[in-house]
Amino acid sequence: MSEKKAYPLRIQATILEAMQRWADDDLRSLNAQIEYVLRESLRESGRLRPKPDEGQDRPD
Repeated sequence: MSEKKAYPLRIQATILEAMQRWADDDLRSLNAQIEYVLRESLRESGRLRPKPDEGQDRPD
């Protein structure tokens, strides 16, 4: 399992409220939702390397 690090986040109340609604809709905690959105954005921009075992079983 990967190491988790704590990071204090300053965020506008309206953004936090919207993220909480989205997290509720997806049955995630707010923290998990923020991490999910960040991970997806990084992956889509090509800035997050896939884990060594990811993508191995995907057909071309």
